[in-house]
Amino acid sequence: MSMLRGHFCQEVAVERKEEFCGRAGKRQCVLKYSDEFYWGGSNWNLSKCLRRKGTPVFFKEVKEESDEEDLSEDDMEDSEYEEECKKNRKPRGQRFSKKKGSSVISKESHVVSTSVYVWNPLFAELNMASKMFTTKRRSSRRRTNVIKSLESSENSQGSADSSSVGTSSCSTSSLCSTLTAINDDASPARRPKRDKTKKAKERVMCHQCRRPERKIVVQCQKCRSVYCVQCISQWYPKMSEEDFFAACPSCLRTCNCSLCLQSSGKLEISEELSDSKKIQGLHYLIHSLLSYVRQIREDQDKELFTESATRGKRLSEHDVPKSTYNGDERVYCNHCATSIFDMHRRCTRCNFELCLSCCREIRNGNLPPGAKDVHFQYVDRGLEYMHGGKPDPSFLSDESSEFSVESDLVQPIPGWDANDDGSIPCPSTERDGCGRGTLKLRRLLPVCLISELEAKANHLLQNSETELALSECRCCVNRNGSALLCAAFREGSNDNYLYSPFANDVLSKEAVADFRWHWARGEPIIVQNVLEQVPGLSWEPMVMWRALSEHADPNIRSRMSQVKAMDCLANCEVDISTRQFFKGYTDGRAYDNLWPEMLKLKDFPPSDKFEDFLPRHCDEFISALPFKEYTDPRSGFLNLATKLPSSILKPDLGPKTYIAYGFAEELGRGDSVTKLHCDMSDAVNILSHVAEVVMNKQQQCAVKSLRRKHKEQDEREFGHLKQTRSEISHSNEQSTLVDSEAESATNERAGTERAGALWDIFRREDVPKLEAYLRKHSGEFRHTYCDQVKDVAHPIHDQTFYLTLEHKRKMKEEYGIEPWTFEQRLGDAVFIPAGCPHQVRNLKSCTKVAVDFVSPENIHECIRLTEEFRMLPRNHKMREDKLEIKKMILHGINQAMNELERLKSSSS
Repeated sequence: MSMLRGHFCQEVAVERKEEFCGRAGKRQCVLKYSDEFYWGGSNWNLSKCLRRKGTPVFFKEVKEESDEEDLSEDDMEDSEYEEECKKNRKPRGQRFSKKKGSSVISKESHVVSTSVYVWNPLFAELNMASKMFTTKRRSSRRRTNVIKSLESSENSQGSADSSSVGTSSCSTSSLCSTLTAINDDASPARRPKRDKTKKAKERVMCHQCRRPERKIVVQCQKCRSVYCVQCISQWYPKMSEEDFFAACPSCLRTCNCSLCLQSSGKLEISEELSDSKKIQGLHYLIHSLLSYVRQIREDQDKELFTESATRGKRLSEHDVPKSTYNGDERVYCNHCATSIFDMHRRCTRCNFELCLSCCREIRNGNLPPGAKDVHFQYVDRGLEYMHGGKPDPSFLSDESSEFSVESDLVQPIPGWDANDDGSIPCPSTERDGCGRGTLKLRRLLPVCLISELEAKANHLLQNSETELALSECRCCVNRNGSALLCAAFREGSNDNYLYSPFANDVLSKEAVADFRWHWARGEPIIVQNVLEQVPGLSWEPMVMWRALSEHADPNIRSRMSQVKAMDCLANCEVDISTRQFFKGYTDGRAYDNLWPEMLKLKDFPPSDKFEDFLPRHCDEFISALPFKEYTDPRSGFLNLATKLPSSILKPDLGPKTYIAYGFAEELGRGDSVTKLHCDMSDAVNILSHVAEVVMNKQQQCAVKSLRRKHKEQDEREFGHLKQTRSEISHSNEQSTLVDSEAESATNERAGTERAGALWDIFRREDVPKLEAYLRKHSGEFRHTYCDQVKDVAHPIHDQTFYLTLEHKRKMKEEYGIEPWTFEQRLGDAVFIPAGCPHQVRNLKSCTKVAVDFVSPENIHECIRLTEEFRMLPRNHKMREDKLEIKKMILHGINQAMNELERLKSSSS
């Protein structure tokens, strides 16, 4: 039977005297508590015995003065010793501590008064009784002897024991009555059969590990769930046993057992908004989308007018045939890979499809260059070369192939022009066409749908009295420093400070208006301490991995045993055991030369399965999101991604989990970084867990030596990077200056704990200068296998550059641009606007969870990025239009108007 630990404290007295231990064969000190003997003569032994029986104790000992001279066993006469052995033989069947006691005794009983603080004495007495009489292989006769010896001891001591025991006298009688009752029930004549059913085991089964054999457990007084002390210490180190008794993790909705983590529906994700607030938000959304709907309708009208001129008669949308596609299909342009949402052209012979943007560019004669594949081949010269040594000898034989980059430069498509009447022929087979057919106009949506949406939106906005103008942020007007963070030092700029409120301050209507004002300006936003608003589920990677490894589906369990992690030094994937990866997350990993090995794990578990594999973590993350009107991926009414109907294939916007090692010092090579890139939509990123790994002195010396070798290798291979001593000194001074500025910016925030990640986010207006700097200095960067970057398709979308502190200093000197630089602390939510290039370096081992969303304020940037993506080479990883922003606009305004009409009709 498992032991139950209680909650309340009571002070009782313990008597210490010298008795004869029959098992030890000599005289020992004995402690007597609640008519039980504990041999060994020390508080530690009593504490150990009671703790084994489920009763934690704390001692406050007061020794009585005694004039007796302490003698050892050797000083006693043999006759006295033998007499004591006969008089003080302990009762049979009594359990003893195996630890031997002190060898120092006295001729007379030496009594010490000891105050013992026992957790819930009633539970302790019942537990000691139940443990004594349910121990395996203990006979009924031995139990009866114990009861008789205790009863006789109570009768013989009388009132003397009552005065010595003090406050526990009533507890002693209750214990004896309990023992007698158990003995009567357990007599051989009436002893019930042992219940071996599963139901009997579940009564004492640990909720966490599901093991029924745990002997010491804690039962919650609210939900009666039981947790063993092993699981408490291992999986809930921040909670005490007293906390478990008051309210267990199952009550608090923070239980991280495998069953609870795979269950959903325990959290109320979003607060219910009033109808008036929804109506106001929907008016704002319709107003923001109307201009884009009008532009889409005008583009289609122009194409329809061109088709009318080609056929020689006036056409309407009714004359355009409809193409048939399933709802789960995505239709892309065969030339630029842009999503096709309605009108397009299609070959009558080979089904080659072309978007309206490409049709317009062909007629104007400014079709972008053809999209041939571009392959960047980085050469692996071995690990020694990546650490500043010489290349592997196998690569020295062919000097020309040492820096071989296989690149098919982008060439214009020959001979693809529009006909004189405006019609467009199908391209040649080199561009996946047939070269014989003609591209005819087709549509996907119902007739006149876009025109009807525009007219309906105009009508609703004309009858609206909602104020749609943005008001300036209160923090900027009042200069409230607590909600502003200095993140840059641009001269003559008014956007060096970022909006950074606390999570408990963003629930008001005014906070949403402040957020909207900064968000519309394209500024990042940091919301602090968002994890304090949720129950506090553990985001430790081992907890998530255990939930997946114990999943009911065997296929999932097998898939989670191995992962593909990204090696940040070589920038390539490596296969590693999941347990080894997470062990390195907390303890660190290193190469043979002691250089830190930085690994990253993206999408664990995969983002499209995150809600299915870890539903509780998904609910916790969504519940922690600030400004849910924008960020909630399920019901955010200002999030366009939620407006897509269920019958349409939706883009994968998350949530996504990023787990990576980190190191505080910037190594310069092999850092745990997310390289410079630009997301296709808005995003919010929450730092949910950190773990710091500290290098020892030996590793620090090795890293310092290897960094010198790296620098020498860079100067040897990049000859134009050599600097004079004065230039190096000036560079170090400037680097120190920039570092101190960034540090002062981040130190404005409260708290002494170091951050988990360092962010650099660039302004949209600085993108042209940023691209120019990267193209100019591309040869100074290393990418895969630490090989030099030789060719650039797009300096940002390639994701091959990380700007170190030295590069940020040079960029500010040459081009006068500087990013917002700030530290992300545990529980911070970072909002990144669409169109803002950014990079991240992990200062500690970090677990970050992110979700993408589409806000009405940044739709124009999503459209601009779509146009940039369609200009990339055909095999570029960012070329595909995965967002389908124009399709999202049409469905978004349609859904918003339907919901607005429903709310108005219900209110009236």
